Amino acid sequence: MPWPVHPTGFFGARGDSDTYRIERSLRFNSADSAYLNRTFGTPTSQNIWTFSCWLKRSKIGIIGNLLSSDISNTQFYFNTDDTLIFYIGANRFITSQVFRDVSSWMHLVLACSTSESGSNKIRLYINGQEVTSFSTDGRSGYIGSDINKASTGVAIGRYGLGANNYFDGYIVETYFIDGQNLSPSSFGETDAITGRWKAKAYNGTYGANGFYLKFADNSGTTSTTLGKDSSGNGNNWTPNNFSVDNTAGDGVGNDSLVDSPTNYGLDTGLGGEVRGNYCTFNPLKRSSTYGNLSNGNLTIAGTTGAAGQQTVQANIAMSSGKWYAEAIITTVGAESAAGIAKATEDTGLFVGNKAGSYGYYINGLKYNNNSGTSYGSSYTTGDVIGVAFDADLGNLVFYKNGTSQGTAFTGLTSGPYVFEGQGRSATSANNNSWNFGQRPWKYTAPSGFKALCTQNLPQPTIQKPNRYMDALAYTGTGASNSISSLGFSPDLVWIKNRGTTTDHALYDIVRGAQAQLSSNTTGSEVTSSSGLTAFGSAGFTIGTSSLVNTSGTQYVAWSWDAGSTTFTNTSGSITSTVRVNPQAGFSIISYTGNGTAGATIGHGLGSSPKMMVVKSRSRAGDNWDVYHASIGATGRLYLNLTNATDTSIAPWNNTAPTSSVFSVGTAGDTNANTVTYIAYCFAEIEGYSKFGSYTGNGSADGPFVWCGFRPRWVLIKTTNQVDINWIQHDAARNESNLSASRLRPNSNGAEASDNGIDILSNGFKMRSADGATNASGSTFIFAAFAESPFKYARAR
Repeated sequence: MPWPVHPTGFFGARGDSDTYRIERSLRFNSADSAYLNRTFGTPTSQNIWTFSCWLKRSKIGIIGNLLSSDISNTQFYFNTDDTLIFYIGANRFITSQVFRDVSSWMHLVLACSTSESGSNKIRLYINGQEVTSFSTDGRSGYIGSDINKASTGVAIGRYGLGANNYFDGYIVETYFIDGQNLSPSSFGETDAITGRWKAKAYNGTYGANGFYLKFADNSGTTSTTLGKDSSGNGNNWTPNNFSVDNTAGDGVGNDSLVDSPTNYGLDTGLGGEVRGNYCTFNPLKRSSTYGNLSNGNLTIAGTTGAAGQQTVQANIAMSSGKWYAEAIITTVGAESAAGIAKATEDTGLFVGNKAGSYGYYINGLKYNNNSGTSYGSSYTTGDVIGVAFDADLGNLVFYKNGTSQGTAFTGLTSGPYVFEGQGRSATSANNNSWNFGQRPWKYTAPSGFKALCTQNLPQPTIQKPNRYMDALAYTGTGASNSISSLGFSPDLVWIKNRGTTTDHALYDIVRGAQAQLSSNTTGSEVTSSSGLTAFGSAGFTIGTSSLVNTSGTQYVAWSWDAGSTTFTNTSGSITSTVRVNPQAGFSIISYTGNGTAGATIGHGLGSSPKMMVVKSRSRAGDNWDVYHASIGATGRLYLNLTNATDTSIAPWNNTAPTSSVFSVGTAGDTNANTVTYIAYCFAEIEGYSKFGSYTGNGSADGPFVWCGFRPRWVLIKTTNQVDINWIQHDAARNESNLSASRLRPNSNGAEASDNGIDILSNGFKMRSADGATNASGSTFIFAAFAESPFKYARAR
């Protein structure tokens, strides 16, 4: 029976527990040649059917079949370029978007019907939204397929004609509806509070060949247990090369896990209890290709003779709470280790190599910052290393076969942190398999420590980010137009014409509608009666200016909520006018400079800003000065220029902002006497905003940047290279990966495209070697705002 739900839509302290529950998922490990098969009977309708499933990919860049017949021209699969292909001869489709998120679940629906017209004959949906962009689109010629055909063999997880092209990842809640063309609403719905696409019970009929695979019965690997059809039709499937064995107590090869796209359950410390999206290792955040991952990204295998970097980090970060994981040493190597690292730390040569990395080694030493000291017992093949991290107190304790080795490290409070493992071994194999709680623990977790999954993550402060910040793409009309599709009343609106060469246009409620600044110029504030003319309760009104509203031209608007009240702030030495939303970490401040070094201005946030942008309003010729915590108060960047970091102390008086004020020196850009200024200040809110840095590698397989959420908007700038543009990406202009459309705050140029970034459920990954975002060895700062906190995010 479903659990009772609180009137707010949340159950207990965790929030967002699901009343519809998916108990278990089935792990498909391509190295095991795992798949399911059956022979279809006479269909209700061969050419009308719907396939639905939830999946989480583990390996990308390989062919992975989802559904395939043993007749050569019908298969549905991920290709080596990570597009989705439905191959039915000349009537195939290939998606333009790619699917490279390995950290979260996604829902997929494929519906086919020859009774529809044109491209509606075959429809693909991801997370409830229809896919409409295809590099190859032969859907309108669909005359039927061999998936739903009498006496035809069909496979899930493998190419039907041969033992190859195995899917690698997790699949659950798999439906086949024979004779009906259905939409995603038959299988899922949008949560009103969080905006999360979530599963719901299917209540319709199935047709003759229809089936429903829950994979919930893991008492065996037969067609009546793991392959059981729960539709009532008895259309069971034969599992091949799966295991549910846990006789050794470690469950390394057990493919039936409680990793689920639904959140529910209570954690008593036994493991294998709580349902949710579970932590795994992240193949997008590893130091080289040597640390091979398998078993759903839970097993790390070293490469014998490869002495290079082989560390890999997990995909869920720990900033509060108590968390436990186990590393089973399946093959001991000369450098077996387990540990944790800061989520923002680059992967190193080995666990404990970097300042933010901490490990426990086979020889009993503990390592941090490339230095080892005596700690605990040595260990070997078959031993289980428990890793217990108390993120609240910052204490890290390691266990050997259930026995504590004592506190290894303390004071680790400047996280968040992720679990870190390695496969590094110069002379011998070094393999270890991890359990984050998706199966029972070998040894009971320490009291109060939990499995790392979305059900156990704390409820985010901001559950639905588009009520505080959003990116909106629109088409100009050439006439006064009201944009009213935001989920809040915007206080800062930044608009750019995407198609032609025009200035950026920024408006905020403190300066007032029609007061316009441009991020790509040093011009003073101007009054534009044809720009943004009014702020509304769910958007804004625009006039006929080419900067905001030329007929037929594409635009993008980025908007932020700064609260509902404007007040006078006297907390600094300069009185300021402030509009602030502490919950969202954003304030707009207007002040008049006094030319005095060490002047302070109140920002109202209640916590120290991580990024500030200041521009003079009343004087032309002044730059847009940017403070970023990764640079510090001894430097600034210019939003309107391509310069590297200016190390002058004059803008911020060499003083970092506090929880109440920011400081300015004698720089004319921030504090000339009698000049008026506008400042936009941003504090970091976990799960909603992130301000950090990363190091470029000059590769199309670029750095993964952890944010703790799926970004909606990303701003990037190198700090140490000259003549390099700022870059803006957002999920409004590119609703799916790849996010290739870039704009430049320092330029009036039109939108351009390149191999930009993948926007992922827990951050973003560079997919270009372009110097503006990923020059080798260069340092880049970034600012990112969320589309969805990781607890609720779906892969896209």
